[in-house]
Amino acid sequence: MRTKKYKLLVLSDLKDSMLTTLESAVSLAKMIGGELVFFHVKNPSELVNQESQLSAIRSMNHEHTKTDNKIRNIIKSFSEDHNIKITYSFVFGNVRNEIGEYLKKHRPDIIVLGKKKPKPLSLIGDNIAHFLLKEHDGEILIVDEKKALVSNMNLSLGVLNDRGNTFNMSFADDLLAHNQKPLKSFKIAKNSNKVSSANNSSDKKVIEFVFEQGANSIKTVSNYISKNNINLLCMDRMKNDSNTIEENPTLSSDIKEIISDLNVSLLITGKPN
Repeated sequence: MRTKKYKLLVLSDLKDSMLTTLESAVSLAKMIGGELVFFHVKNPSELVNQESQLSAIRSMNHEHTKTDNKIRNIIKSFSEDHNIKITYSFVFGNVRNEIGEYLKKHRPDIIVLGKKKPKPLSLIGDNIAHFLLKEHDGEILIVDEKKALVSNMNLSLGVLNDRGNTFNMSFADDLLAHNQKPLKSFKIAKNSNKVSSANNSSDKKVIEFVFEQGANSIKTVSNYISKNNINLLCMDRMKNDSNTIEENPTLSSDIKEIISDLNVSLLITGKPN
């Protein structure tokens, strides 16, 4: 019996990917038993370009009302369509600082945000993924525009370079309960002798794809993910030590490149103990 109500924080810059991100957050919340909070940060420098202080204040007030109406209407529509409560808030300020303060104050379990190519993440600010991985201990779901999670649709779940920690998540059983069998595992190996197109694991519940490590290994994995119709890929968060990098060469690459090249929604696990 589920006893915990997970807190999901949806971060959005109100761009085109907002609806896809919300749809995926709602789907995940329903699968694992979660409550949703939507949070938006707008940088004042984008708004204020008037010479007088009075004009600047008027501009800020106008933008505040405009932003509130936009978010409220979208949230209301999603809440009614999916029969789920969603609360929201937004602030004007430095994006990283405001998100950092929000995380410290509210301590969400899971962060959900979208990505939009060619930039790895559409949220304002460079290296936002690194920032969230540093500041947030829990799981992070990065939603792909074309392979979002859809309510009432079974998962096609995959794992990337699993080291046995991926399904140590407290809501792992809930995800697996919605997964289409079998589970797909994608691994990148340094030793070419270990490479094969697909192997059935001994428990017959996992199909494993193993690839040789190389310059295009991530793109090759991405192609196989697309062929297998994976719509959610789970990835262990890398520990900050050299041994882990050697064991998991995929994660030694820039996380932004991984997010950009993998055409699938990506669930990064919480910080390892």
